[in-house]
Amino acid sequence: MRKQPGFTAFVALTGALVLTMANMAGAQTYKADDIVKHFGPAVAPKPAITRGLCVGTEAECARAGQVVEPAKPVSAFDLVVKFKYNSDELEPEAKLNLDEFAKALKTPQLAKQTFMVEGHTDAAGSAAYNLNLSQRRAQAVVRYLGGHGVKASNLVAKGYGQSKPIAADPLSGDNRRVETRLRTE
Repeated sequence: MRKQPGFTAFVALTGALVLTMANMAGAQTYKADDIVKHFGPAVAPKPAITRGLCVGTEAECARAGQVVEPAKPVSAFDLVVKFKYNSDELEPEAKLNLDEFAKALKTPQLAKQTFMVEGHTDAAGSAAYNLNLSQRRAQAVVRYLGGHGVKASNLVAKGYGQSKPIAADPLSGDNRRVETRLRTE
């Protein structure tokens, strides 16, 4: 059988494109501008909205002509910060996201803010071990950001272990994460 170089090149390029797209889909990246916007001041309410009191359900108040505004969510930002298995060593992808986060934290809008850096784990392993691991991971993020010009006094590392899962399955990898939030204490 005779080889078809055009077809072989097409298959190779298609395979490379599929792998690249799969890696991009799995890797979440951020830009400093997006992070600054996330933590920026809340948008002021529209002047037409009145501040009245309605006692009842949201639907009842809406029927009565009252605008019910939802409570502002806690200003948290989920960082995709990956670590080597069972360690506090940052993966290369995590460093790229943290580079952008460091840029954002050095902007005039965020430079004077204090941020909590909260480490979380899944429920594999003992609660005590996971608490220690989550603290070490949060500290690794703080060290990395400090090494990239973010003032250490603006960062507070806290480990929560497996106590605050975001996925229903306590063993889910989604529970292994680092969150940052403006410190309001």
